[in-house]
Amino acid sequence: CGYGSEAKKDDAKKANVAADGAKKLSAPEVRIGYFPNLTHATALVGIQEGLIAKELGATAIKPQTFNAGPSEIEALNGGSLDIGFIGPSPAINGYVKSKGSNLRIISGAASGGVKLVVNPEKIKTPDDLKGKKIATPQKGNTQDVAFLNWIAEKGWTVDPESGKGDVSVVRTDNKVTPDAFKQGSIDGAWVPEPTASKLVSEGASVLLDETDLWPGKKFVITNVIVSQKFLKEHPDVVEAVLAGTVKTNAWINANPDQAKASANAALKALSGKELEPAVIDPAWKSILVTDDPLAATLKTESDWAVKAKLIEQPDLAGIYDLAPLNKVLKAAGKPEVTDNGLGAK
Repeated sequence: CGYGSEAKKDDAKKANVAADGAKKLSAPEVRIGYFPNLTHATALVGIQEGLIAKELGATAIKPQTFNAGPSEIEALNGGSLDIGFIGPSPAINGYVKSKGSNLRIISGAASGGVKLVVNPEKIKTPDDLKGKKIATPQKGNTQDVAFLNWIAEKGWTVDPESGKGDVSVVRTDNKVTPDAFKQGSIDGAWVPEPTASKLVSEGASVLLDETDLWPGKKFVITNVIVSQKFLKEHPDVVEAVLAGTVKTNAWINANPDQAKASANAALKALSGKELEPAVIDPAWKSILVTDDPLAATLKTESDWAVKAKLIEQPDLAGIYDLAPLNKVLKAAGKPEVTDNGLGAK
């Protein structure tokens, strides 16, 4: 993904701002950031269908879309964003760089949705990747870290900074990866959906689904984070947003086809173009929306980044505050989730 953010004027209308007489919370608005990406389905569908707005009452949603985690963290740290949907690596980096002062992870949002897709004429087995050029979205991003770890477990060596080694890791904007693949400048990519399925629709084949590498076939791909300042000043608004995300995830899981259409409509509104069935159908099936932040997998991904020498050993104590989420889950009759010992004290 590239850097940058864009607030969409029409998004405020789609947020279904409540009518007069709705319940009043402690903030007149909440600024929510997310990516126009299927792994952010909770935000796409929750805003598109008004499920989050319904819980917020008279508090308006001000949506902002981002192309990459670093720019979203910058907005959160700069005070122009309150709550965001984001991958584990930028959440870790943002927390560590601020010495634990700027954000908290308050919920999970999605698991899965990442695949290694390759040119089947050049690569037929994992061993064939040696000497090939494989794209990841960004140095140090969640997929880049996972791929570097997979390479290391194969016994191969790659310089994490340059990407050069037994496999050439080519950091490429997801938006241009399909063109790079068609032109032959890369031989494959370790990428999230829908980029993976877009590549498959253009001739690539799936060599592996990252889900298959994880115990229980679950790993965090998207979390919900909040500014600590906003959490302290407006806990009722945070709780309302989480009530909306929990209801959104339940609705998505109960109505997968309707939710897929809703997510595609949201993508069209944001980008001007919807995904073709050949892309969205397989992509949607590979993503699991979940309230559970899968905290143990975030710790594993952090350890991988350390092993790859992309970051120093981080102190993640306090990165989670799941008390508001667990309150919402308990009220909904759902099981509580764990922070794996990394909760705020």
